[in-house]
Amino acid sequence: MFESFGFEDVTTRQASVLLALVIGTAFGLLAQRTQFCFRRALVGDDRRAAAGVWLTALAVAVLGTQAAVLAGWITFADHRFMVSDLPVLAIALGGLLFGAGMVLTRGCISRLSVLTGSGNLRAGLVVLVFAVVAHMTLKGILAPLRVAVGSVTIDIGDIVSLAALPGGALFWAGLIAITAIAFALRSGNKAGSLLLAALIGLLVPLAWVGTGFVLFDDFDPIAMESLSFTSPGAETLFWSIASSAIPAGFGTGLLGGVFVGALAASLIFGGFEWQSFTSARQTGRYMAGAGMMGVGGVLAGGCTLGAGLSGVPTLSVAAIFTIVMIAAGAVLMNVLLSRSFSEGGAGSTTRPQQPAM
Repeated sequence: MFESFGFEDVTTRQASVLLALVIGTAFGLLAQRTQFCFRRALVGDDRRAAAGVWLTALAVAVLGTQAAVLAGWITFADHRFMVSDLPVLAIALGGLLFGAGMVLTRGCISRLSVLTGSGNLRAGLVVLVFAVVAHMTLKGILAPLRVAVGSVTIDIGDIVSLAALPGGALFWAGLIAITAIAFALRSGNKAGSLLLAALIGLLVPLAWVGTGFVLFDDFDPIAMESLSFTSPGAETLFWSIASSAIPAGFGTGLLGGVFVGALAASLIFGGFEWQSFTSARQTGRYMAGAGMMGVGGVLAGGCTLGAGLSGVPTLSVAAIFTIVMIAAGAVLMNVLLSRSFSEGGAGSTTRPQQPAM
């Protein structure tokens, strides 16, 4: 479709960066206002309200994405989510690592990217370490580990998507969306918060359609992408140190837009505050979590946005398996930390203040 616009000086790749910048800015602004975070939805003190926001976004993302598929604008038939050889070990191990890491850093990588734009230096350093480790796992010293773990697969045949199960795509998309909305409406959130969450969800199909239909060009093809942070983090890191040799892509524009949107929201509505680490122990914990998320996000093939908010709407079995393993890793790490705190602080009745992320 892009070739019909008649642009002569703009390539599809350049256009995708602009599209990503707009989508990323919108996400950064909306996520900052709603405190959008998958970790909070699982183990936060306000987990019910946070889950309501996340599930509202998921419901809209599922309906919007499947509507685009039904309209014939996009297809996931050849997407990496739809491979029959499921890398079960990589997804299981990567998901557990990512989930555990986001509990250690008190935020998934999307939340930390938003907080970076709000002046949180802890989050900024975590994002940087995450990107370095993710790139190491993709193309560096940890790549052999990725290849070895990813070679353990099981053949799931034609059941690569829920659409292959009885009922088809419309039934399963409707079931996911209705279940999510039903919970969200009982989560205690105000209508305004759920509306903002719905707008976050709408960004997912907009990105899929934008890169897979509007910018589709037979002569200059680009990958069909949506909201994701693992690959964009590594891509942005590589581009930032070699931009004269490597052009920016969708991921770079997306991450840059998130920082801009979060910064704008925090300055306009309040919330911008410089924050840093309070101790060496805290620094070590956050760095460990960043490394775990970097390795885990690559092994699992996505983060809470890439495999969760963007992946689940494709109805991919691999994406659903990934987000389940991430959730399991987060819950397990939270239990371990709670037990460690209980044992270490048995003689004290005062719980130390936890730094807000």
